[in-house]
Amino acid sequence: MAKATFAAGCFWGVEALFRQVDGVKSTRVGYTGGWEENPTYEKVCTGNTGHAESVEIEFDPEKISYEKLLQLFWENHTPTTLNKQGPDEGTQYRSAIFYHTADQQALALDYKEALANTKKYSTPIVTQIVPAAAFFPAEEYHQRYLEKQGLNHCHLQQEKDN
Repeated sequence: MAKATFAAGCFWGVEALFRQVDGVKSTRVGYTGGWEENPTYEKVCTGNTGHAESVEIEFDPEKISYEKLLQLFWENHTPTTLNKQGPDEGTQYRSAIFYHTADQQALALDYKEALANTKKYSTPIVTQIVPAAAFFPAEEYHQRYLEKQGLNHCHLQQEKDN
């Protein structure tokens, strides 16, 4: 098994997206990329912990490649809006890839550069590509939140780039 960690706005929709992918063995939502130990949802929502709402994915690289996970990440959020996805605003909703290996870093950087070169967006891609740090699982009520609510998605989708 391998790990991938992504932040693309509200973690509920990101988790729901990746949970349905063949080869993904597990997902969990949480907080990473900040400086506060053992953050809570309430603290992260203040924007003062440095953490992003993130999804940690355990996947079988024999069934799904990291490149395919990257493709899903890039295609299902807006990587050009700084600290904003849909109606959610704040540093905790930033676009970020938290790489676990040098190969993941290289693949993420290459994908970002190739996407920028397509000129698909009229504004720069602001997605951070940074080393994976301590991951703090979110409170239990956030895990599989949409599933628990009988929903299969939320607002997670590409917005028109201005």
